[in-house]
Amino acid sequence: RAVAHLQAAGNDAVHASTIGLASAPDGKILEVARETGRIVVTADLDYPRLLATQQANSPGVILFRGGSYSDEQMLALLDRVLAQSDTRQIEQSITVVDQTRIRRHRLPIVK
Repeated sequence: RAVAHLQAAGNDAVHASTIGLASAPDGKILEVARETGRIVVTADLDYPRLLATQQANSPGVILFRGGSYSDEQMLALLDRVLAQSDTRQIEQSITVVDQTRIRRHRLPIVK
């Protein structure tokens, strides 16, 4: 539903499975997102860890944390992220979303 929702709002969104990445490792998904100028939307903590380890400056990641979300909750929070941020900010950061707040960590993550 997130892809259809994003597309309806005018975004160029695809699901990893529709572009042949259904069983691809996380690193490959990040690589393709970087090459195609996409942002990864996920609840998987491996994506931010990989970006931090690589000290990468892209792709941007929107990371959902803090429990399970209904489709409606997730879409409403995603809309909130998009309304509160310009695309450039999202492309250059890890945006962490939970039930009550949105935090942004600029890329690259330096230890």
